[in-house]
Amino acid sequence: MTLAITKFSSGDTDDTAKHIVLFLHGYGADERDLPELMSYLPDLPWYSPRAPIDLGGAYSWYKAEDLLKPTVVDVAESTAALLAWIDEYIPQETKLILIGFSQGGLMATQLLRTRPERISGTVILSGFMAVGELPTDSELEQTKPKVIYCRGSEDQRITKEAIATLNTWLQTKTRAMTKTYAGLGHSVDERVMRDVAQYITSQLS
Repeated sequence: MTLAITKFSSGDTDDTAKHIVLFLHGYGADERDLPELMSYLPDLPWYSPRAPIDLGGAYSWYKAEDLLKPTVVDVAESTAALLAWIDEYIPQETKLILIGFSQGGLMATQLLRTRPERISGTVILSGFMAVGELPTDSELEQTKPKVIYCRGSEDQRITKEAIATLNTWLQTKTRAMTKTYAGLGHSVDERVMRDVAQYITSQLS
């Protein structure tokens, strides 16, 4: 069965907006999980799509033998589904500010790796990435977009291997600001969101 995005939530959407925040939730959550973070952020329109794989009231962006070490093949169909949804609902001239948590952080890197021209900011919260090369990786190595990657020092969900893989990719393909927060687990807090808000503000200027 072909994957498709069928549910989403949104706020203050405007077809003339220059920038839109796109929330990408984590494994087992849904489209309602992240939009409350807008209270920390600049006043922008936003969308929050639901991942296409139903786990029985909770949702996932992909299936893989190892959920923390998927390949680009494992996530290709969900990436295509998300891009098709973006093309349907968000005007081509509107730039995306991606905010992905955990598995949603992986999807944020996928969008950056496949449609870098659409992205004006990428926020990876407690995230990781798919293993393997994509054609636009070489383009990113030339343009080196600014990205912010935030994780808690006490995050026990994401493996050291997954963190190292993401960090290596970010260091070679982007100008990443990597932030680690003492005492924080697999979550976000006000310290994280202050840094995210500052990053997004700088990307809008």
